[in-house]
Amino acid sequence: METNKTYNENCLDTMARMPDNFIDLVVTSPPYDNLRDYKGYDLNLHEIGKQLFRVAKDGGLVCMVMQDQTINFGKTLTTFTTAIDFCGIGFKLFECCIYRKYGQEGGWWNKRFRIDHEYILMFLKGDKPKYFNKESLKIPSKHAGATFRGGMTRLKNGTTLPASTIKINDMKCRGSIWEYMNGGDKNRIKRKHPATFPDRLAKDLILCFSAEGDLVYDPMAGSGTTGLMASQNGRRWAMSEISAEYCNIIAERQHLLI
Repeated sequence: METNKTYNENCLDTMARMPDNFIDLVVTSPPYDNLRDYKGYDLNLHEIGKQLFRVAKDGGLVCMVMQDQTINFGKTLTTFTTAIDFCGIGFKLFECCIYRKYGQEGGWWNKRFRIDHEYILMFLKGDKPKYFNKESLKIPSKHAGATFRGGMTRLKNGTTLPASTIKINDMKCRGSIWEYMNGGDKNRIKRKHPATFPDRLAKDLILCFSAEGDLVYDPMAGSGTTGLMASQNGRRWAMSEISAEYCNIIAERQHLLI
């Protein structure tokens, strides 16, 4: 199977041609809950999950950006049922991070909360990630260089360890809340697609969970952000996108559609 290529077809057809244990990392955002017009294509996340588990390498991650529609003041729970389903297939839920964004009030502004987040579900195949490096994810420490007295860790039996002197590092782990300003990145071509996630989000996942030369796959490529970020950061890539119109957006963005 060729890499550095976008396949204009159902991802199940693409993955059917992949050997077992082929993909190092998956970064994608499925067209969940019909929140946007995706040209009427159907989606079978369960079957996609089964194939992703087969083609992922041991220690590989499948990272999915998702949210839930609200119907009659209740969430569909698609994100949560997908997490349970994929774990039933064989994945572990390595982590569920929050993509913090800035939502708009919309027509429901006086009836419910503004939606300022999506979920980043990180599914792991195997015992532990084969690659993990969060250096590129670190953020500046508010009190960088300062020295504090404290850190009295509480033990399971209720007692605490003695206080210690702690010097605050310049940079720190960002934790499980990842903040991005603009999913469309103010990119005119990218915003031809109705639902995008930030280039930086894809880049952060790629740098954290893959090494140079690894193969990154997006089964529902949309505007092609995953492939673009993989290419710019020394990774091989492959993408599937069933819509010819969206493949044209990818080609316009990358000039890499074959």
